[in-house]
Amino acid sequence: MADNDNLDSVIGTRRFLAINPNTNDKVTDSIRQALQALASPGMIIDVVSPEQGPYAVESERDKAQAKSCVLELIRERMAEGYAGYILACFDDIAVAEARMLTRAPVISLAEAGIRYAHATGGPFTVITTFDEAVPTIEGLCKRYGMSERCTVKATGIGVTETAAKTVQAEALLHDLVTQAKAQGATAIVLGSGAFAGRGHALETLHGLEVMDGFSQALDYVTQHASAD
Repeated sequence: MADNDNLDSVIGTRRFLAINPNTNDKVTDSIRQALQALASPGMIIDVVSPEQGPYAVESERDKAQAKSCVLELIRERMAEGYAGYILACFDDIAVAEARMLTRAPVISLAEAGIRYAHATGGPFTVITTFDEAVPTIEGLCKRYGMSERCTVKATGIGVTETAAKTVQAEALLHDLVTQAKAQGATAIVLGSGAFAGRGHALETLHGLEVMDGFSQALDYVTQHASAD
């Protein structure tokens, strides 16, 4: 490991770890593709998920189990010297605890996406998957002090179907983007890791800024990573 660290130092490589808290390989693969497409020269992004845990994080029980598994995974991988961590779900699962484990920057898709959308200056809409996620995201917006200009909507479709891009999931997603634009939203935040990599296509189709949190999270950890 020391040899790898020395080599990384010589060539200026910085490594980041992105963790999908659920065990759905399709979601993890989508996250990997989205982040690797954003990686700049000299940047390595490892994308992993826990070996055990919920297949989809859709209940308080799922969240508790996912948090435990994510923290265990971080502890196992910390010695690899990551410059920052992205928790790739639209919640703050394990974020506070991970920040206590490492000095490296840690951020969730939720915090990154919401903060960047708020910075656009206009009203924005977070579109999530299952209905039960709405109050959680509304609570996050309130915690960040950004609830006044934020509206949260759900497709009513679960994470697994959303990641699979079923006909119904796709139709409901596009309907909500269209509605948000008609109601004056100037930005859309895709509120689930299941939407990984969808921002650019939706932005092109609907003609307003759409972010999924990935580029925003990567910007954050890159800017706040130690130069050492």
